[in-house]
Amino acid sequence: MTDKPLVVITGASSGIGAETARQFSAAGYPLLLIARRLEPMSELDLPNAVLRAADANDTQAVAAAIRDAEVQFGPVDLLLNNAGMMALSSVVEQDPQKVQAMFDVNCVAPMKNAQLVIPGMIERGRGTIINIGSIAGKQLYGDHTVYNGTKYAIHAMTEGLRRELARHGVRVVLVAPGMVDTALLSNTGEGAVLDGYLSYKESIGGGLRPEHVARAILSTYELPQEVTLREVVVAPTGQDA
Repeated sequence: MTDKPLVVITGASSGIGAETARQFSAAGYPLLLIARRLEPMSELDLPNAVLRAADANDTQAVAAAIRDAEVQFGPVDLLLNNAGMMALSSVVEQDPQKVQAMFDVNCVAPMKNAQLVIPGMIERGRGTIINIGSIAGKQLYGDHTVYNGTKYAIHAMTEGLRRELARHGVRVVLVAPGMVDTALLSNTGEGAVLDGYLSYKESIGGGLRPEHVARAILSTYELPQEVTLREVVVAPTGQDA
């Protein structure tokens, strides 16, 4: 067991989520890991970790998982809304179902899941919510229109939530990565859009490794509770846009 508080990570089966789980575990934090795929989370083989196969949009399943984890490890002190979806396309060619799915995963789920932990955080006068945004929430890119929209939205909602909770001593943080080497592009089909993205990434020497972003998240969280690093933009040095 550990005397450190409970950390909840969505989208914990791969990429930034899995690496953040590794680093928080190494630092001694108990974890609730949530993702649609259970096996990759099990393969992390982390101590003091509750694993739940659930979609981040399934509020009832997420709520049940939080209740189970809190029985073992006490109240949630950090919610990392990391689950995300990126399907790049021109709007005219975009699958309407993917339009809806991107807004559901990237925007709606973080707010619904925050609602599950905010009352307890307000009561305790402490806690942290970190939302994963994107550099695509700060500037526009070709064939990113819907994805840009979801990230601009989560950036705005994160800042709004920060203002709501500041007087209660609860921190809300936006982490906005640039290009990262993850499986997030799995929803972008083969063709010119994907080829252009990968070509640019290669031209700047590759994307961030997930462990780079995880280090930024851990460092930000471990600042004193009375200090909020409101926004962290982390990108490859060679990325010029």
